[in-house]
Amino acid sequence: MKRLSLYFTKPQKVEVREETLPPLKPGQVLVRSLFSAISPGTELLYYRQQISSQQPLDMNIPSLSGNVQFPLKYGYSNIGEVVAVNPDVDSVWMGKKIFAFHPHESLYTAYPDELIEIPGNISTLDAVFLPQMETAVNFMMDGQPVLGEKVVVLGQGIVGLLTTALLSQFPLKNLLTLDFFPLRRQISRQLGAGISLNPAESLSEIKSYLRDEYSPGADLTYEISGNAEALTQAIEITGFDGRIVVGSWYGSRPVNLRLDTVFHRSRIRLISSQVSTIAPAFRGRWDKSRRFQSAWQMLEKIKPSKLISRYFPLTQAAEAYRILDENPGEVIQPIFTYPNHQEDHV
Repeated sequence: MKRLSLYFTKPQKVEVREETLPPLKPGQVLVRSLFSAISPGTELLYYRQQISSQQPLDMNIPSLSGNVQFPLKYGYSNIGEVVAVNPDVDSVWMGKKIFAFHPHESLYTAYPDELIEIPGNISTLDAVFLPQMETAVNFMMDGQPVLGEKVVVLGQGIVGLLTTALLSQFPLKNLLTLDFFPLRRQISRQLGAGISLNPAESLSEIKSYLRDEYSPGADLTYEISGNAEALTQAIEITGFDGRIVVGSWYGSRPVNLRLDTVFHRSRIRLISSQVSTIAPAFRGRWDKSRRFQSAWQMLEKIKPSKLISRYFPLTQAAEAYRILDENPGEVIQPIFTYPNHQEDHV
């Protein structure tokens, strides 16, 4: 049996290869892909090869074990249907719609404990956002926004937009977002941002929306733009004793910070946030299963499939990444479709 698999091969180049599907091992099932979501921020780092070859892919995901080596399969947001099971696997798995942290390919084998059954109240197109929503939930746990706070989000890519959607549900005093692209700023306001500005605006103008009698800056700032220069701006707009949650992954790109008088005298805290682990303050009561449950609840409430802007057959992957690389402001969330699953999308 043959399958189509996406490979990152060299800078600004991907290939879709036909290859032989390995046979089912004892305890495995066969999954046919329906959709998979491109993670623009992370996958562009691989597309541009801005990742150290010594960097592990993801030690917590079996399909992404090992270090970065090209040609490379990548991707971690797959929606599929179980179409065959090994005789030693419970037949209840047959036909189930599932989520998997798996690279972009049309067919794959997996063990049931590597799959997450999609709840009946969640559409498959909303479910494809599970990793991004889990990340946004994790940002809430790391940042711990408080009633009446002034919060800023730098970066309104898909994770930034979902973070804004979650923050809009808190009784904040201000929710300000920053992004270079007009479409993202427009959607940010639709999702609950009080105001969304271009970060190229003057610092004084941005801070004018945050200044009050208590502090001239933000109480809580999220830097999730993926832009290494944005962290300095985050420091500049954060107020005394404020905290900055750094959710961006800059890959192998250097980050040059101005840690001058403003930073030291303001007692600003920099908090590294990464979804592979639970914030220490919550580990006594939370695990990944509980966080997944919260992510499913937010997917049902927000229905992020409305943020899908383009569908690409996997065979057109080169075009999808080219657009993301050259015109990132045109696409919010691109989705791959697969040959065995064709639907009309509006």
